[in-house]
Amino acid sequence: MVLIAQLVGAFFGLSAIVFGAFGAHLLKKTFTAEQLSSFETGVKYQMYHALLLLMLSFNLNLDTAVEKNMMYCFIIGTLLFSFSIYGLCISASKGKKLRLLGPITPIGGLFLVLGWGFLFYHFIKNLI
Repeated sequence: MVLIAQLVGAFFGLSAIVFGAFGAHLLKKTFTAEQLSSFETGVKYQMYHALLLLMLSFNLNLDTAVEKNMMYCFIIGTLLFSFSIYGLCISASKGKKLRLLGPITPIGGLFLVLGWGFLFYHFIKNLI
């Protein structure tokens, strides 16, 4: 699980830089201010969770059920949250908003919240 978290974390970091540059330079001309802000939110959350995956993979064994579930929640949540935002913004800027992606964003957010909940639980259980 450690290697998966490191690979996904590195991929999320790399692609966040690419998407951030893409948004800042190419999409800025076709996006509204609201779309650009939403796109930037997706990039920020993706980078935050890329760094989190890397930090946790270097500091935890990721071999317990709680740790594995936490990693899966962060990975799935980031994919659903950030990438659905990218799809919504890009499709809307072309006048063909993919509405089916709308409900996916909050589901991704829920997975992220669950991941943070697992992390919180991991720390609490080690205190007790």
